[in-house]
Amino acid sequence: MYKEETSFLHTRHTSRMSLILACLLIGIQAWAQTAVTGKVTDPQDEPLIGATVIVKGTQTGVSTDFDGNYSIKAAQGQTLVVSYVGYKTKEVPVKGSTVNVVLNDDQTILDEVVVVGYGSMQRKDVTGSITTVNAKDLNVGAYTDPGQLLQGKVPGLVVVQNSDPNGGVNSLTLRGASTLNGGSSPLYVVDGIPGVDLNLVSPGDIESIDVLRDASATAIYGSKAANGVIIVTTKRGNEGPAKVTYSAYAAWERIANDHKMMSADQLRKYAADNGVELPNDMGANTNWQKEVQRTGFAHNHNLSISGGNKSTSYMASLNYIARDGIIKGVGNNLFTGRAYVETKTLKDRLTLAVGINGNVRNEWGVLRNKDNAESVYQQMYSYSPLVPVKNEDGSWYSSGSNISQNYNPLSMIYEDRSRATLKRYQVTGKASLKIIEGLLLNANFSYEAKSWHYRDYYSSKSQIKGKRNGETSQNMTEDYGKLMEIYGNYDKTFGKSHKLGLMAGYSWEEHENGDGFGARGYNFYDDYLGWNDIGMANSWDPDPVWGNLKSTTRMISFYGRANYSYDSKYLLQAAVRRDGASVFGTNNKWATFPSASVAWRISQEDFLRGWEPLTDLKLRVGWGQSGNSTGFDIYTSRFFYENKETNGMRNRFTYVDAQGNEHSYKLISAGRNVNKDLKWETTTMLNIGIDFALFNGRLNGTIEYYNKDTKDMIWDYYVSTLKYPVNKMTANVGKMLNRGVELTINAVPVQTRDWNWTTSINLSHNKNKVVSVTNTEFNECDLNQYDPNMPGLSQGCTTQRIVEGKPIGSFYLWEWAGYDDKGVSTFYERDVETGDYIIDENGNRKTTQQPGEKDRIYAGNAQPKLTMGWDNKITWKNWDLNLFFTGVFGQKIFNEPRAFYSYVGAISQGRNCLESVIKEQNYNDGLAHYPSTRYLENGSYFKLSTATLGYTFRNCFNGWLSDLRLYVSANNVFTITKYKGRDPEINLGGIAPGHDTRWDHYPRCRQILVGVNVNF
Repeated sequence: MYKEETSFLHTRHTSRMSLILACLLIGIQAWAQTAVTGKVTDPQDEPLIGATVIVKGTQTGVSTDFDGNYSIKAAQGQTLVVSYVGYKTKEVPVKGSTVNVVLNDDQTILDEVVVVGYGSMQRKDVTGSITTVNAKDLNVGAYTDPGQLLQGKVPGLVVVQNSDPNGGVNSLTLRGASTLNGGSSPLYVVDGIPGVDLNLVSPGDIESIDVLRDASATAIYGSKAANGVIIVTTKRGNEGPAKVTYSAYAAWERIANDHKMMSADQLRKYAADNGVELPNDMGANTNWQKEVQRTGFAHNHNLSISGGNKSTSYMASLNYIARDGIIKGVGNNLFTGRAYVETKTLKDRLTLAVGINGNVRNEWGVLRNKDNAESVYQQMYSYSPLVPVKNEDGSWYSSGSNISQNYNPLSMIYEDRSRATLKRYQVTGKASLKIIEGLLLNANFSYEAKSWHYRDYYSSKSQIKGKRNGETSQNMTEDYGKLMEIYGNYDKTFGKSHKLGLMAGYSWEEHENGDGFGARGYNFYDDYLGWNDIGMANSWDPDPVWGNLKSTTRMISFYGRANYSYDSKYLLQAAVRRDGASVFGTNNKWATFPSASVAWRISQEDFLRGWEPLTDLKLRVGWGQSGNSTGFDIYTSRFFYENKETNGMRNRFTYVDAQGNEHSYKLISAGRNVNKDLKWETTTMLNIGIDFALFNGRLNGTIEYYNKDTKDMIWDYYVSTLKYPVNKMTANVGKMLNRGVELTINAVPVQTRDWNWTTSINLSHNKNKVVSVTNTEFNECDLNQYDPNMPGLSQGCTTQRIVEGKPIGSFYLWEWAGYDDKGVSTFYERDVETGDYIIDENGNRKTTQQPGEKDRIYAGNAQPKLTMGWDNKITWKNWDLNLFFTGVFGQKIFNEPRAFYSYVGAISQGRNCLESVIKEQNYNDGLAHYPSTRYLENGSYFKLSTATLGYTFRNCFNGWLSDLRLYVSANNVFTITKYKGRDPEINLGGIAPGHDTRWDHYPRCRQILVGVNVNF
């Protein structure tokens, strides 16, 4: 008993002593956390206003006042973390009650590494026009085309989005059109390998994208670079333990804005009011848009692992995306894999790397043919709401032969199917040997293969080819590409001020394109097999098998570059490339592309060093030439024979041999004229730029002016068959001019301990002009472009012309003059010689209801006067908000759907019209739909392209999750525009931009996306 009491008393005594000791420690700690004061200044002893001071490892933090002073509670021995935009973050231990901190300039912007052709350099030493977009700044969305990531991010780069799962971008043009042959896409360089198919790269694997915009930067790629160069750098492994990341999203989308067509009741009333007999009123009330459309859904998963040690690093990733579009029967899935390993040997003097990329893409779609209205995109608007989807027996409703070119859109979706499978893979090898200090010998190798397999099937229930009792066709094509490059880089700094860089190299590449064949058969026992066994067809056309013409092209190049920098103040660069290609004429296999640029960092001069707000000021001037060899093959300049088609059938002749037996042979004829003088299109560009940074980089930007001339543009010209075997000749004739101004401003308006707002805006203005399309030998004058195939126009009527002195995309239309006394549309007549109005005897402008080619006038163009991108990132603690706006201003759009669906004659033919016809159209007006100025509209718009809200959890689950970010994003949120169509964001590329087409234009969608990013 005594022992138990003693033990009990001892325990109580110990507990009391522990409690007293704990209270003393808490009191000491509280007493130790006294107020620490101080001042934060720059190296010139100027106060830094709004600098952040945080006690390391805690949530305690304050900001400095207008004099740079702060006051914070901290214990002796703790560490203060002091940061400010434009300055290097500093950690300072607490020793005493006063801690003053001096922050040094952070030259991150100037020291940023920029990837250039066959090398890299610091931003401060760049003399050309190069824009870098890091992974965190790329667009967010359910994208399958990496080009979509850049919309609005680069001044001068006009990217038009497309909601079609199989469509990618509508157009991508840098600093205006510079060719007539349609090859306007920039050259893509992935991890130093030029010409790579960008679809081989998953968006989640991209580290950064550098866009080379002027010829002084792009000329090192010579004949491939006239349309600009986009260099993609993918993610790599780093030294350390394995890092696993996983990202995923799910996205839903609906059409953002749709055409308002007449309902069945409205159609019946309009017909009754105008005394029109409806040929197909079945008593139904069908909304074909709702029948064809659905809620689109997409999901994406990306898993990667990376790591390494001092000698070897690795990176591997898998990506899967599946997407079903808002149009039933349209969608795809894509599986992409990538692996990259890099190792060093020979005492780190030799670096070897091997990479493999590959993907398989399956696409399925619906009919979208312009001919004979075989397009779901057209029929879902024009098909009559008075008829049902199906008949009482369950078969698809059909108007039969009563109404021509009229097909049930649901029938086309389910009975006229197609599928395409695209397989790509690429193997790369790299080697870099350090010969002496500063001298590297590099070698790149690449082998790329691509196969395309297309198949379609028209069932026995098809309204398009139902009489064929099931028809299928298949087409297979394979392309190959091989590349070898060897180049050396020598970089040396002499003393402290002189920096020299030299590069020289050799390149060889070969491409085999178009190797493949196709076949077609029909008349199957049933629809069960579909396209899976074409050999079961019981009937074949006279030419059931066809071949694709294989083309093998080769290019050899020699190139070099020299850079010199004096104290990063005076900068000079010169480059030259010599290309030889097999695709051009025997007299012009080789071409040389030089460039030179200089830069002066004025801020380094003594007379500006005393101006405190100025961080950097650099003047750049560059000149260079680059070429365009895209869009041509080995047969472009050579004579060859071909077997032509008539009405889809190969031309044949019958040969009778000596025994009297008849044999059928394909008739061959001359396919192309020889042009030994055919050569590259050459683009010459002068670029003047000013880079500036103020307030230690908190405000920075670029101003650019460029003059871009293209000569020797290639086009097919008519020639006399008395002189040549074929009536067309491919020749270098045309000239084109682009001039523009670009402005980029980046700013950090707000930065506190909890709040941060960064904003970036870029504005671009480009003026395009076709200088000439003729010379003394080849004369085309006006080149008509794009026929919308309006009903009632047997001769057709194009909407644009390529005209000397006017820009690409110039609209030439009939000028609508209003209505006559019977309510029928009239159009102004023009004098065939002068183009002026014809004046009648009463002094009035003469009008006609049968306008001709002479009556078309220049009505505007599709080239925008201004494009913009405005990015805003706002963070508060662990929350982040991104608002990204785009805008295009000053362009014209031909509203083809509004014209086509305003044809009132369609009602008596059993089709539908726009709801606006009820108030705007007189039924007697059978000319209202004519392609005239009435349907040329202002296409300017301002759009909230993306809004993203996210929250990041850090050090989750006891630290085994580094961070976890959840976010929700909305795309195509709203659009401010006067355009009357569905969406003003339409194709701005090619030689006929600005058309809102009806038969192939996939509706623009609004998308909601929920995603997660996890770093283990």
